[in-house]
Amino acid sequence: DEIEKAHPDVFNILLQILDDGRLTDGHGRTVDFKNTVVIMTSNVGSQWIQDPALDDEEKQNRSMEVLRATFKPEFLNRIDDIIMFHALALEDLYRIVDIQLGLIDKRLKERKLSIELTDTAKKYIAEQGYSPVYGARPLKRSLQKLILDPLALDILGGKFSEGDHIVIGVSKGAITFSKKS
Repeated sequence: DEIEKAHPDVFNILLQILDDGRLTDGHGRTVDFKNTVVIMTSNVGSQWIQDPALDDEEKQNRSMEVLRATFKPEFLNRIDDIIMFHALALEDLYRIVDIQLGLIDKRLKERKLSIELTDTAKKYIAEQGYSPVYGARPLKRSLQKLILDPLALDILGGKFSEGDHIVIGVSKGAITFSKKS
């Protein structure tokens, strides 16, 4: 993660892995990396990805310029592919909310509870957790603050019990929890 922050020795190790497909330590022990996929992430060039005035091709070109200025050619030449990610759109967060709520629902099923999220609530949660700069990290905090913490308190407080189906909605700008009859 964030390979640009790595110590120079890490690059030397990666060069050995990427070039030879193996790594040998000071005691002569060898680890085989021939069938290994090495995934590295970097924020180098991310300032261009965030720029709404640039089209996708220009974003890619400027990001690659910064990448070439940051990393040595012998390192970049050993990388098979570079994939550019784009900033998350609000629609992407809707899908992430669905995935996260599915995980919450799975955990609640262990307690014989189920949840349902209204479209209004999904939109509200996604908007509260939307940040083009920070990606999905604020969304996780929003889910914790808006759903997990208050729902846990309601369950512990006896508002919901085994067998209940909980509908998560929005009323007057706040998340609501109610039993579905």
